[in-house]
Amino acid sequence: MSMVSRPVTIPICGIHLSCRDSDSGSQRLMDYLDKLDLRRFVHLADEGNGVGVRITDDFAQRYTPQFDTTLLCQQLRLSTERDPDDLDREIVLALLASPLRFDYPSFDEFVSAVNIRRNIVRNARVTALAFDTEHAERPEEYWNYELSSGFTLKPGKPLIEALQKTTQPDRSGKLYSFSCYRATEYVILLSIAQELATCNPAVLAQLQRQWQTRAVMSGQFHDVFLHEYGSMEDPLPPRYYVPGDRLWFRNPDEQSSNVEGYEGSWVFYLGDGFFTNFWKRDQPFTLRSKCVELFHWRNATYRTADGKLLVDDDVVDARVAQSLQDPDEVDRIVSRMLRLRDPRGVYGDGGCIDTTRECVRRVRPGTGELVFDC
Repeated sequence: MSMVSRPVTIPICGIHLSCRDSDSGSQRLMDYLDKLDLRRFVHLADEGNGVGVRITDDFAQRYTPQFDTTLLCQQLRLSTERDPDDLDREIVLALLASPLRFDYPSFDEFVSAVNIRRNIVRNARVTALAFDTEHAERPEEYWNYELSSGFTLKPGKPLIEALQKTTQPDRSGKLYSFSCYRATEYVILLSIAQELATCNPAVLAQLQRQWQTRAVMSGQFHDVFLHEYGSMEDPLPPRYYVPGDRLWFRNPDEQSSNVEGYEGSWVFYLGDGFFTNFWKRDQPFTLRSKCVELFHWRNATYRTADGKLLVDDDVVDARVAQSLQDPDEVDRIVSRMLRLRDPRGVYGDGGCIDTTRECVRRVRPGTGELVFDC
């Protein structure tokens, strides 16, 4: 059953707790919102088959006009890096401001969803890697590699520790080579494992066994761990993001998108208007700077003597720095790039903004959705 649905008559949909948990769940949710000092911003409704909670119309008009969640922290003066509760506040408010309905079978499942999003943001902030689409490295102490199974855990090595050592140079002292897509998988996997350690140790043990046997990657990783919300037919607003979302910025230039690794950019939304930059973690992207970077890939594309198409990142950096000195040029670039992307295979008038976002599936005992081979 789909995690997200769009009620036709409700412009702001927020979240929904199912009927079997509506009585105790709604009270626990209200207590939770009280703890975060958010209850004054929400509207609660009995929807027959459960309880729905969303932000009020007044809050939406003032703080999330046209479902723009990128200025929530600035407008509410939240400090998500210094105060963990502020990060939870931003996550919850963005969920409650959703144009689609997030369905949860219990309050506990809702809490786990918030926790995993918080974990993703925290882990993504300290992740730093070396960009490489052709080679991959992992700490040899923790990982084996076989073409058929990918990188698997060595016997006795805990998954959480291995993932931290691989993605966080503060723990390992080294930058390991990754593509942006694989990097997001490792951050998601770590964030799920951390929540399972608290709420569902039995599934964490299954996850550990899975990675000792075979890595789950690419399309299968998406199918096993993630739910995609929004669609080409029913796109999300261009500025609607929830901290912890995984999303794709598409390269709308046909030539440079033929360079491996430059088809687009997989990132996480960190909140406060910022998106991950795994290659320069101290320089996260804003929506504007990400649009400018993607735009200039086309201006840094060249062919080698043997005919291979490449992008010169130094040229990209120089062109971006030059553009950022001219606000009018940035406005022109952003107005072009901030359009919803064209369909796959089409390079027309579309921009770099995807119509969907991705979030983690349910993980709690009894309502979890994670199923593994091992």
